[in-house]
Amino acid sequence: MAGLIPNFPHNGVVTVNRVILKDGYTVDDLQERVAVLCENVKTFHSDTGFVGGFVCLNKGDVSNEGSTIGKAVESELKGKEALIVTFWNTFEDHEKSHRSETFQPLFQQVLDLCENGNEEIAYEMLWSGKAYDEEEAKAAREAKARFSAA
Repeated sequence: MAGLIPNFPHNGVVTVNRVILKDGYTVDDLQERVAVLCENVKTFHSDTGFVGGFVCLNKGDVSNEGSTIGKAVESELKGKEALIVTFWNTFEDHEKSHRSETFQPLFQQVLDLCENGNEEIAYEMLWSGKAYDEEEAKAAREAKARFSAA
């Protein structure tokens, strides 16, 4: 299943920026600067390889059911760490976007509020998917029960 990001190619590239806010900056500062940057990317790169993206904020919860390292109660980076995730047709398309004259000044404004500098990692998509609707989930459970015992 590849329907999580519409029109994302099966061999597309996902880039992840990890932002940790410097003291003195707020999530509102981050949202404003990233919104301007993302609008630029959508405007100038939607027809040159940009497929989509999202930004998410560390809300502080730590899953003790899904974590294997200790039993933390809350992340120390709550409200201070964000991920900027973008989806591209190719890595080359992504790199060209970063060389754009319109992109660089806006990118620098985001970097100015980062405590950790920036390291953007590119990943090759291996799988994506969305949840089943109620009918699909029921059919999947029935098929699992029917065929997993065989």
